[in-house]
Amino acid sequence: MLTPKTRYTPEQKATILHAYRERMSLRGIQRVFGVWRTTLLGWLKARVADLPNLTDTLLPVQPDDVLELDELVSFVSEKWFKRWLWLAMCRRTRQIVAYAIGDRSETTARKLWQAVPESYRACPVYTDAYDVYPLIVPPQQHHAAPKAAHQTNHQERWNNTLRQWLGRYTRKSLSFSKQDTYHSLVTHWFIIEHNLRMRSSRTF
Repeated sequence: MLTPKTRYTPEQKATILHAYRERMSLRGIQRVFGVWRTTLLGWLKARVADLPNLTDTLLPVQPDDVLELDELVSFVSEKWFKRWLWLAMCRRTRQIVAYAIGDRSETTARKLWQAVPESYRACPVYTDAYDVYPLIVPPQQHHAAPKAAHQTNHQERWNNTLRQWLGRYTRKSLSFSKQDTYHSLVTHWFIIEHNLRMRSSRTF
């Protein structure tokens, strides 16, 4: 165990941050690694501040690209305080091209669509049958389909990956976020690192 006065190497910081990002609580990290809560949260803010912009992680769009849109729920502090993560994925690259966090209303859905880069705005868009999507996606692009049609399978599979990697998104979990700020920071960190992995693993 490290003591609170230990000088942490970059490798140790990375290990501790990854433990926090996935499933370890702040109290658990303090018990195991001896890192104070305020120290860890300072590291988190610095780590996320050093990440590239989401648009800078994306592979170039191609004429036949398709977007899949979906949303999933988590909560912050209390189970009644639901936070919906809205996502847009490029089917070809499996990268997240845009996201928004908020409630499940048209307002947050519009934030998602406004965050989609201009180069992806003309792509065909597949969603489930949730009635908010026709309000934000131009009708000539929008294709609503029931879950059984499997048109949003890639995005839904990614949602499951997110729930496996981040304890705060696991259903019926005690690993929920205590504050909105850190919920957003960790979500952003996960999405950026996912995009970078996809960019480095594919040759398009």
